[in-house]
Amino acid sequence: MKHAIKSNIILILSVFLFAAACNQADKNQNSTELILNSPTFTALTDSIKRFPDDAVLYFRRGEILSQHNLLEIANADYKKSWELKPDEQTGARYASSLSVIGKENDAIVLLQKCIQQFPSQAGFKRLLGEAYVEEGKIKQAIDLYDDVIKNDSANFEAWYEKGRLLAQAKDTAGAILALKNAYYLQPIATYALELAHLYAEAKNAIALQICDNVLESDSTHELTDPFFIKGIYYANTRQYDNATIQFDSCIKRDWKFTEAYIEKGVALFKQKNYDGALNTFRMAATVTNTDPDAYYWIGRCYEVVNKKKEAAEYYERAVELDKNFPEAREALKRVSS
Repeated sequence: MKHAIKSNIILILSVFLFAAACNQADKNQNSTELILNSPTFTALTDSIKRFPDDAVLYFRRGEILSQHNLLEIANADYKKSWELKPDEQTGARYASSLSVIGKENDAIVLLQKCIQQFPSQAGFKRLLGEAYVEEGKIKQAIDLYDDVIKNDSANFEAWYEKGRLLAQAKDTAGAILALKNAYYLQPIATYALELAHLYAEAKNAIALQICDNVLESDSTHELTDPFFIKGIYYANTRQYDNATIQFDSCIKRDWKFTEAYIEKGVALFKQKNYDGALNTFRMAATVTNTDPDAYYWIGRCYEVVNKKKEAAEYYERAVELDKNFPEAREALKRVSS
């Protein structure tokens, strides 16, 4: 008897859920129909009704829908256009649309097809590389750029993207080599600074020369990254006074450069200038009051002078802002025990 009642309850619940799902689907369909028949889209919608096999009409409506941020509906139009006429422009737009609405795996499958159909179009490989990165498939992305470079060793964009991915994978030597090639082929500031940052993290003084070269060509005197990178190099090599000078140069040009305040504060902290460090971290928290690192380091300053109550308060704030902040959690346990 109990088994029969339980079975009936499950059956009723299943029917209810199915009905609710159908009802929601009907609502979504009705909503889509209302949008597509609104004054903005009605001309194209009427044309599509008359010429349902015209891929261009679906593509044009998809473009307008995208401009109005109606991305899911636009994606359906791009899909239909692709099914009717799988050309390069539609493939690129459909793949980008899939990525935007979070369907990265579908985008990857589509881009792989596009690469096979249009092998001369390098743009599809770039989009596929970006999709791999979004999905955390770093090795596949690197392999893809290796394939591009194998066929075109002068492709500086492929070298640059490969370098960034290798840096992300903690292969510093490989990343430096790739970025050096990118910079040699296309000597622009972006590539130079990416390369300099890697050298700075590796404690290699070449970082300083690259940054100075970029600063020499900075006619606007607005760049801050070269000073920041030089500061990182000096901090990593324990030349804290020089590091502080560079971070101050960043702040002078951009007083909202939060990372410069934090790195300057860390340099002062390592010199045991706790008052100076505390004031600097407070400025960082003022500039960006949602930066967990600023509150964590304020806590460190209080902890080192044995003000555990104040330290705990700031460690708690850091954890509130970043639930995945193991150093802050550990520090909070430490001062609360």
